[in-house]
Amino acid sequence: MKEEFLHYVWQHQYYDKNELRTEAGELITVLRPGRRNADAGPDFLDARLQIGEVEWNGAVEIHLRASDWLRHQHQTDKKYDQVILHVVYTADQDIWRTNGSVIPALALGPRIALALVNSYRNLVELPPASAVLPCGALLDQVPVITRTMMVERALLERVEQKAEAIAALHAQLDDDWEATAYHALAAGFGFKKNTEPLARLAKALPLAVVRRHRHEVRQLEALVFGQAGFLAETEATADDAYIQELRREYEFLRHKYQLAATTMPVHEWNFLRLRPANFPPVRLAQLVAVLHARPVLFSALLTATDIRTLEQFFTAPVPAYWRGHFQPGRPGKVPALGRSSLHLLIANVVVPLRVAYARYVGQPELIESAVALLEQLPAEHNHLTEPYEALGFVHQSAADSQGLLTLSRSYCQPRQCLRCTIGSHILRQNLLVR
Repeated sequence: MKEEFLHYVWQHQYYDKNELRTEAGELITVLRPGRRNADAGPDFLDARLQIGEVEWNGAVEIHLRASDWLRHQHQTDKKYDQVILHVVYTADQDIWRTNGSVIPALALGPRIALALVNSYRNLVELPPASAVLPCGALLDQVPVITRTMMVERALLERVEQKAEAIAALHAQLDDDWEATAYHALAAGFGFKKNTEPLARLAKALPLAVVRRHRHEVRQLEALVFGQAGFLAETEATADDAYIQELRREYEFLRHKYQLAATTMPVHEWNFLRLRPANFPPVRLAQLVAVLHARPVLFSALLTATDIRTLEQFFTAPVPAYWRGHFQPGRPGKVPALGRSSLHLLIANVVVPLRVAYARYVGQPELIESAVALLEQLPAEHNHLTEPYEALGFVHQSAADSQGLLTLSRSYCQPRQCLRCTIGSHILRQNLLVR
């Protein structure tokens, strides 16, 4: 059993409260269990309890064994002097505050329904009955509306998490939304495998420099590929006149803008297990095309009203050389940016950018319209979403896909069943079973 289970039981008060007493025999009445503490210190703050004849306001600390208090060194930490009740599964010894006063203890072990404990262990601790969901074999206990609401909650968590990253980026860029859009766009073209290198490239090539040379595609190309480290002379490019020309252009611009210190080494880019169409030089060429064709980034991404307009925004002809080369000096026919890639850019760049802006200006209706874009996109089918479909989850749009991906990565894979409304529903079915 994990301590988080006791947190769950105490938070929801899922235990027998009849004749509730401390280990010393004093009656306990829980007037308010407190609120979960996400920071350092006791587990629940602002609790209100009556112990014996005295009403207490303070904190509640939770452990599997009372002796864990000593193992965690709480007896020397004054933050824990505010604890008014020590809730444990097993009370194996007394514990005390820094001044030596004993803290009342409540042992919940005998008060938790065995069926609830077994259900928890089946979900979280034992090998899962389903290859994907620990609760897969128990889903028939869960109403469809409960599943749907959990997927919607997971979707909003994913969007909010991405929006928070955008907001942090916006703060770092002195509240410049155009620069924020540039950095988010660059990272988006990394398509997961090269998100971090492209984010670093945006830092290595400031938007102010990009703006000065946006109209001259050859100069823009030289800046992007040069700062990315792809214009260094190699055996493959020794006789490539085009790359040599870009290299000369880049050397001039690098000196002019003092960019040498931020030039990226080519080994930072990831090629392993990527199809040639996803190679970093191909994605860089597509980024160059957008930066050259779209003079304004943020307002265009913010105001587009439909998916078709956004698809057109990201669809721009790449420089001719990169239509026939996967890497500098290595020819091959390169396909254009596909619809699935366009939709990933909308989901991972446009939607969180809009949500971050909506939060910044205090316009919640913009959040709704941003999430609505995901409902217009087709569902994404992959090895993470397909098992949920087999189990009967609705999967009709990218909004469903994003929710299912978060459900898988944040809840099912780490077996965070206690934080999931589906898992909680299954556990509640066992509360009255003894």
